Amino acid sequence: MIKSLDLNFLNHSQAIGSYLVNTSVGPVLIETGPHSTIKNLENGLKENGYNLSDIKHVFLTHIHLDHAGAAWVFAELGANIYLHPIGATHMEKPAILIESARRIYKDKMDLLWGEMKNINKSQLITVDHREEIVIGDHTFTAWHTPGHAKHHIAWQMDNVLFTGDVAGVKINGGPVVPPCPPPDINLEKWNDSLALIRKIAPEKLYLTHFGSISNIEEHLDDLHNMLNDWAYWIKERWEDGKTAEELTPLFSEYTKNQLLKLGVSEAISQTYEAANPSWMSVAGLIRYWKKKADLKD
Repeated sequence: MIKSLDLNFLNHSQAIGSYLVNTSVGPVLIETGPHSTIKNLENGLKENGYNLSDIKHVFLTHIHLDHAGAAWVFAELGANIYLHPIGATHMEKPAILIESARRIYKDKMDLLWGEMKNINKSQLITVDHREEIVIGDHTFTAWHTPGHAKHHIAWQMDNVLFTGDVAGVKINGGPVVPPCPPPDINLEKWNDSLALIRKIAPEKLYLTHFGSISNIEEHLDDLHNMLNDWAYWIKERWEDGKTAEELTPLFSEYTKNQLLKLGVSEAISQTYEAANPSWMSVAGLIRYWKKKADLKD
């Protein structure tokens, strides 16, 4: 049984979620969300009959703070944390990750993400592509799925796939959009990862932002189209000389209008922005196009 736990990030329903899986040897958690929502996560676990200390296995899709920021809490309570090999160092010693985030978020850092502490190396279980982890009566298969982040894993359990950010953000039945933060956005690898998801052919996707998806082919087609739309919208204007500072309000208005035209309400539009800030996609996609331009040189 899979239970969706809404973390109510910044008081927005369906902005960030975790997934609780019951196994024959106890509960497993997919994603922890940020430390700033740990109380909401604790309440969600209690509603399902568990305490934080009951979670002994945590599976992370990647180490971005909205997905993994509270992992250290569970590690302190004895849990193993399963993640991509590239992300392990930053979870063991997160000082660089924290400092980088603080430069971006400044005085909003604590409000958005809360604390982050070291995790003992022995509790960080790195998982190779296609490696299987057996927890009781369930097997979790790690599919390395870069494009959004180079340390990204989509976790397969039985016939479902927990996709983190690689399968996009889709809130309250609205359109799917691609989260494109720096520094790892790569369109080619992302499209390869989408092709891999099609090949795996799960019956359902579980998005961290937010909920389950059954019409998978249509969903992935829509994500592919929106990813290209956003990427080339930014490329055209960046090549015309627009800076990130100039592009950010323009892109924010562009994406807001996209959502409105697709029937998204003002309130849900704000939830999309909380889950996937438009300025981060500007920064991530400019970095991607700059890397490609530098390679040509």
